[in-house]
Amino acid sequence: MRQQASAFSPASVGNVGVGFDILGHVIEGVGDNVTVRRIDAPEVRITGIHGATVDLPLDAPGNTAGAALISLREALALPFGFEVEIGKGIPLGSGMGGSAASCVAALVAANALLDAPLTREQLYPHALVGEAVASGGKHGDNLGPMLLGGLVLSTADRLVRVPVPDHWHSVLVHPEAILETRRARAALQGAYELKEFVAQSANLALVLAGCHAGDAGLVREGLRDVLVEPRRAPLIVGFGAAKQAALDANAMGASISGAGPSVFAWFESRGEAEAAAPAVQAAFAAAGFDSQAWVSPINATGAELLSAT
Repeated sequence: MRQQASAFSPASVGNVGVGFDILGHVIEGVGDNVTVRRIDAPEVRITGIHGATVDLPLDAPGNTAGAALISLREALALPFGFEVEIGKGIPLGSGMGGSAASCVAALVAANALLDAPLTREQLYPHALVGEAVASGGKHGDNLGPMLLGGLVLSTADRLVRVPVPDHWHSVLVHPEAILETRRARAALQGAYELKEFVAQSANLALVLAGCHAGDAGLVREGLRDVLVEPRRAPLIVGFGAAKQAALDANAMGASISGAGPSVFAWFESRGEAEAAAPAVQAAFAAAGFDSQAWVSPINATGAELLSAT
């Protein structure tokens, strides 16, 4: 019987501009590591959190990883519990799926300790419970890609991986600033016009059709967020210049990653993405922010089990 397992979950780009709360893709090169130990006591304990720049809750029900594992335990009526240690590699309040990564990595590690492990799709409802602790709602735009890899459409109860050409890459630039998810969501309150929803639906359809067909022209036409970005952009100093820098470098489209303040852009090749990253960083530097950048295939690998003993 395995007693301990460790897993890694990559960061992600939530929303992908046109798919608010339902569309996302992973970013390789940065993520969270979680170690889970099987214990006799029928409970979940958070024993340590490393790498976080602010205090995160050690109380399991108030922690994304803890809440996800509590949900798993209760659903399966497990007679044993879990002890959890979290290593944060994703900046907090960055729009890179940090809260989601912790609960996904915890679930993947804990799943390896079960007598009858679940599928990634079966872990999804428990990940939603964990994500809700941080964001206040059950949305899977970060969770789906972390569980399956690549670009994923995540509804309330379904995960659908969307095919994307392997040569398409994304740039993610994170300015050294924090934008809390709850504050970013508060900016979305207010009235919307029907024509905005129609335009956003059309753009989402164009992006999904472009991905399935490998048609960059369709993606270029559709990767424009007319619903959420206009309301959140004022919260991100330097966003307009950063987005324009990506578009000037031949991006298929660019927008806010998750709740922000990070910015992502899609490119037709790795070379274009790598060439564009310094320009996007320079735009944030002109606004007074240092930044980090990652270039990743959109079809990058999702969460991985690192060890189980």
